[in-house]
Amino acid sequence: MQKISSILTKFNPAQDKYISREFQSFGIHIAETLDDYKHKALYIKLAKTVHRSILEKALSFVVDSNAKNKGALFMWKMKEIRTEKKKSAPEQAKLL
Repeated sequence: MQKISSILTKFNPAQDKYISREFQSFGIHIAETLDDYKHKALYIKLAKTVHRSILEKALSFVVDSNAKNKGALFMWKMKEIRTEKKKSAPEQAKLL
């Protein structure tokens, strides 16, 4: 995860005029990493609504893979991580 100060130092208002929030920057980063510029709005929305740790785990999984359709693999892995967290939450509550 990057610090806000490092993002703001790299921010160029003339070039990045449509990116004004940190989650937008992270969504664009995901789209660039996956080479999926067509769905950059989806990744920006996911960066806004989904917890960052889930997105980072899914992104690192996809980067390490050798898939043709990285966007689909990213969405699948994100779904797997989310369901895994939902299943483990009630089990942790029982232990307490």
